[in-house]
Amino acid sequence: MGALNIGSQALRADQYALQTVGNNIANVNTPGYSRESVVLTTAPEQNIGTGYVGEGVGIATVARDFNAFLNSQATLTSSVAASDQTLSTQMQSLGNLFVGGTNDVGETISNMLSSFSGIAAAPTDMTARTVALSNVDETVTSMQQMATSLQALQQGVAQPLAQMVTNVNSLAQNIAQVNGEIEAAQGQGQPPNALLDQRDNLITQLNQLVQTTQIPASNGSVGIFIGGSQALVLGTTVSPVSVAQSAFGDPTQSAINIDQSGTVVTLNQSTLGGGQIAGMLQFQNVDLDTATNLVGQMALATTTAVNSQQALGLDLNGNPGTPIFTPITFGPGNIMAALTGNTGTETLGLSVSDPSQFQPSDYEVNFTSATTGSVTRLSDGTVTDFPQTPPATAPALATVDGININLNGGTPAAGDSFMIRPYSTAASQVQAAFSTPSSLAMSSPVAVTLAPTNQGSLTVSSLTPQNLATPIDNYQVQFTVSGTGTTYNIVDNSTTPASTVASNQPYVPGQAITYAPTGVAGWSLTLTGSPANGDSVSVEPNPYASTDGSNATAMANLASTPMFDGAALSDGYAAAIAQVGILAQSANYSAQVSSTLSTNAASANTAVSGVNLDEEASSLLQYQQAYQAASQMIQICQTMFNDLMTDLGQ
Repeated sequence: MGALNIGSQALRADQYALQTVGNNIANVNTPGYSRESVVLTTAPEQNIGTGYVGEGVGIATVARDFNAFLNSQATLTSSVAASDQTLSTQMQSLGNLFVGGTNDVGETISNMLSSFSGIAAAPTDMTARTVALSNVDETVTSMQQMATSLQALQQGVAQPLAQMVTNVNSLAQNIAQVNGEIEAAQGQGQPPNALLDQRDNLITQLNQLVQTTQIPASNGSVGIFIGGSQALVLGTTVSPVSVAQSAFGDPTQSAINIDQSGTVVTLNQSTLGGGQIAGMLQFQNVDLDTATNLVGQMALATTTAVNSQQALGLDLNGNPGTPIFTPITFGPGNIMAALTGNTGTETLGLSVSDPSQFQPSDYEVNFTSATTGSVTRLSDGTVTDFPQTPPATAPALATVDGININLNGGTPAAGDSFMIRPYSTAASQVQAAFSTPSSLAMSSPVAVTLAPTNQGSLTVSSLTPQNLATPIDNYQVQFTVSGTGTTYNIVDNSTTPASTVASNQPYVPGQAITYAPTGVAGWSLTLTGSPANGDSVSVEPNPYASTDGSNATAMANLASTPMFDGAALSDGYAAAIAQVGILAQSANYSAQVSSTLSTNAASANTAVSGVNLDEEASSLLQYQQAYQAASQMIQICQTMFNDLMTDLGQ
């Protein structure tokens, strides 16, 4: 009967082996399925005194073909690839906004500035003035369209990000449930392969959304951690995540919160690693923010420069120019206090100092005391301490990159912090201030005349009014040449008697002679050549202002004014296209590289855990033959038993 038992055990073992092979074949396309194999073991042998006789075969377990390291690498690389692909897709949409064309922002700005040349040639031509105002309107339209498109992208992030977070919570709940089932099954002494595969597949899906770290527990469960060290799943307990605004309450910036038993923790974006959520946050909080700042910088710089130049001219009615564009203002959307709770009463304010120094960045202001602290440029981490040396002009707390950060009269406290976003709303605010052609201030209020009795080689290079706070007075620049050099005096001839307002100033050819006291209309005169002793130059109100186009020429010349890191104002949009293009190209390249790495890691993992139909077919034949042999053995035992019974019956 021993042979019969051996045959029966072999038959049963081969049957289970065939069943396992069949299960592998059936699940060849099942996501997350790991190939299984029956582990056979020799049954304990029987001691018959003269030796040991085999007792057949047994089944030790049904094992998963699983390599923890390869599976971890495949999960990690797929998570990084998901992040990079999400960012690349979003950046492609952003890049589609920054393209050249006849109606793009850069072209409309160039057309607007060049149209002032037509007014310079014919200052009283109402048609030329109307064309210029039409180009102003086109600039407004293109700026607002760009702002609207960027806002649409911003709003388009909110819904998918919320859905991703919902999916994270759902997957976490499923993992916790499977953890409990695995804990219960582990008590039976054998690994629950299907449950382990199910959990690994859920973890893989979770890593498509947010990169995780897995730490196994002794009871068979797995702890899932995100954001570096925050527990998302511990055994059967889940800490839900949610979408929140940034620490400064900026509605255009998002963060991820996790609720640890009632304690809400905001995850640092840099610790999220891979996953679609990380890619979406990178796009919204960094790259889209950069693009918004580029457009806002261009809007604020252009409108400020044009309005400033307009203010230095006279319109057809002889009045100082009023803004062509409605001045861009700074409100709560540009200055945000930390939600953690500033304890001081200061609110801060912003104003423009020098548009040519603008940088497309946000800033963080941190107070270490009521009067000291620092301003950090967030685009590159550059820190400016305050108080500055030399001190910023009151009420400015600090002047950074052409922006005055002003005190509003409150009292800051140590630990107070503010987010400064000077350009976040600039493009959406661009509007034309008037539509009357005669209101364009294209004439210069000041003129220069060389005295006819001059004996030197003086020539006029440029004359620029500094402000029109009051009407321009009559001034004369008088030169003295002596053995110690050439000097000049500035004499105000509008007073009786005439008064000297600047004396014994050294003259340098090509260096501006400037008279611009606070509250008085001033000017800046640049001369070349050398004066003779007694030569003079008169600076006085322009007697031909109605037919003068000097300010129109100055307006047109703004196109070549260094504005964006030294680039001309008219080249600002081209620089923005290039910068966004570089970001999009970098994101696309990263997506390609991480996709390749993910594919390779998945292939290596599949080579171990995946089902190979050729191998399974070979195993099928192997176990089929073993099964048939075991059947034959049983049949022989039956024949022997029948023969024995026949012999005994005789």
